[in-house]
Amino acid sequence: MSRTTTIRLVALWSAFATVHIAIAVMGWLYPSQPMGDVVLVYEPWSTAALSGGAIVGITESWVYPQLALVPMLLAKVLSAPLIAVVGASEAYLIAWAALVTVLDAIAFAVLLGRASSRPRRAAAWFWVAALLLLGPIAMYRIDAITVPLTVIGGLWLVRRPAAAAALLTIGAWIKIWPAALVLAAVVALVSRMRVLLTAAAVSAVVISLLFLLGADTEIFGFLTEQTGRGLQIEAVAATPFLWLAISGAARIEYSFDILTFQISAQGADAVSAVLTPLMAVLVVVVMVVGGLKAARSASSARLLPPLALSLVTTLIVMNKVGSPQFQTWLIAPVILWFVFDRARAVWPAVLVLALCALTCLVYPLSYDALLRAELQPIVILTARNVLLIVLLAVGIRAVVRVPARNPSTTRE
Repeated sequence: MSRTTTIRLVALWSAFATVHIAIAVMGWLYPSQPMGDVVLVYEPWSTAALSGGAIVGITESWVYPQLALVPMLLAKVLSAPLIAVVGASEAYLIAWAALVTVLDAIAFAVLLGRASSRPRRAAAWFWVAALLLLGPIAMYRIDAITVPLTVIGGLWLVRRPAAAAALLTIGAWIKIWPAALVLAAVVALVSRMRVLLTAAAVSAVVISLLFLLGADTEIFGFLTEQTGRGLQIEAVAATPFLWLAISGAARIEYSFDILTFQISAQGADAVSAVLTPLMAVLVVVVMVVGGLKAARSASSARLLPPLALSLVTTLIVMNKVGSPQFQTWLIAPVILWFVFDRARAVWPAVLVLALCALTCLVYPLSYDALLRAELQPIVILTARNVLLIVLLAVGIRAVVRVPARNPSTTRE
């Protein structure tokens, strides 16, 4: 390994460590409890499951897919030696931060390799910057577990499609969004049947295990639990209602059932009801456009990243929920774009970095003011949501502009 390569590796790993320490500490310092879900929700769920109480996803319906409980339980086990020193809550937070950092480090190592690839180094710097700009929310949510799994799975899709599909499917059984990369691979890759069959097999194993553990009607509870929820204040579709809230024509109310702040206003329920069907339609449209490109022998390296980003962004833009951690979903597709097609990844990366910064300005930094329907956070959140729509348009435009090749040409 050359001296230059060694310096680059040291710089990247130093930045990785510094940023992870920084965002871990930010969680303790920033307002609005950015670590709240971990200590107030994940830890009690884990404690109940390990102490003979209710097991979410097994004995009762749950908002998350069942494998989400695995990292929560692992963090609880890891926290045990620290409890006597710092207390149960603090120990769990430290264990969670350590678990996320270790998983990120594994994915970072897979991404970098020997750091001889300029696109991979660019992707690594992008990842570090995105985490820093997004802040503690990038670490203290269950989504943080799925990001490194999806990064590794995405990087393996071309050369190890079965292993990649298995990893992405496991990620989807923790938080649904990695399934978007499975769909993109089924459309864009020659090895689509291997990807599809592996994903189906992994899901069948998970479902069988859940049945053996005693789950039945709860198995797909993470889907049914979402159907009745209202329009969350940070959702893209909630933006007009936030402006109405300034004048008192709409209200921001807390839902104790779903543990989030939602819009209460005339028309809000109707908007919430149509978002999921519209999301499904747009996902199908994007896949059809990608499928037409694939049928005309478009390069997989050109097609896969923008298709994955478009599908993931669709899940955010058309969602009745607008949780800040959703921005972490955008990291993996952009990393793939850098690795497979660096020249065209710059503008999507810039947009995602801006989205991370704007999201952190809203939550946690000005969230209390947002709940009071003050102008400044609403302006920032509006800019963030408009930028999400722009990113979706950029992704779809990139898919449309992928050139077709001669059908006789072998795809990458």
